[in-house]
Amino acid sequence: MRTPTADYFERQYQTHLKHLKLKGLQPKTVEAYARAIRRIGNYFDYQIDALIR
Repeated sequence: MRTPTADYFERQYQTHLKHLKLKGLQPKTVEAYARAIRRIGNYFDYQIDALIR
C-alpha cells in the first residue's frame, strides 16, 4: 500500500525527471541524478522536503 508521502514523492520525482530532460542533459546524467534522488527518497522514507527546511 502506498502512503500519501510516497505518492507525493513520486509526483515530485516525475517532475524532476521532466525538467532534467527538458534541460537537454544526456540520458546517462538523467539516469544518475534520478537514481540518486530515488536512493535518498528511500533512505529518508520519501520525506525529502523535510531535508531542505
